[in-house]
Amino acid sequence: MDATESSNETLTETSHADQPGPAETTGAAAGEGDEKILVEVAYARPDRQMIIPLEVPVGTTLREAIELSGIREHFPEIDLSVNKVGIFGKLSKLDTVLRDHDRVEIYRPLIADPKEVRKQRAAEGKKMKKGGGKA
Repeated sequence: MDATESSNETLTETSHADQPGPAETTGAAAGEGDEKILVEVAYARPDRQMIIPLEVPVGTTLREAIELSGIREHFPEIDLSVNKVGIFGKLSKLDTVLRDHDRVEIYRPLIADPKEVRKQRAAEGKKMKKGGGKA
C-alpha cells in the first residue's frame, strides 16, 4: 500500500461525467472475480492531509475501501458512525459500490453551523451600520 502524505497537498475536484452509469448501492461483497479497480481514500485536517491510492477488487464498497486503506490508523478520530463520507465531494452511503478511479472522501464534522455564522455576521454588520457614521 502506497500512502501519499503532504501538509501542503490540496485535493482537487473531479466528476463522474466521463464514467458510464450511476454507482450501485447494492452492498455487493468485494472479490467478484480477479478484476481490480484503482481508487483513492482521502482525509484532511487543517494540519495534515492524506490520500491513499488502492487497488481493490471490483465490487468493493466505500466502507471496505476505507478499512483496506488503513487510514484510520493515521487518523484515529475517524468514526464512520459520525463522519460523513462521499465520492468526489458528493455524499454517499457506506454500502456504495466503488468504480474505477473513484476518490473516497471522509468529511470532518462542522465546528459551527454555517447558517448561525451568517446570522451572526449579518447582525454584527447591522449593529456597525447603525452606530457608524462619518468622522
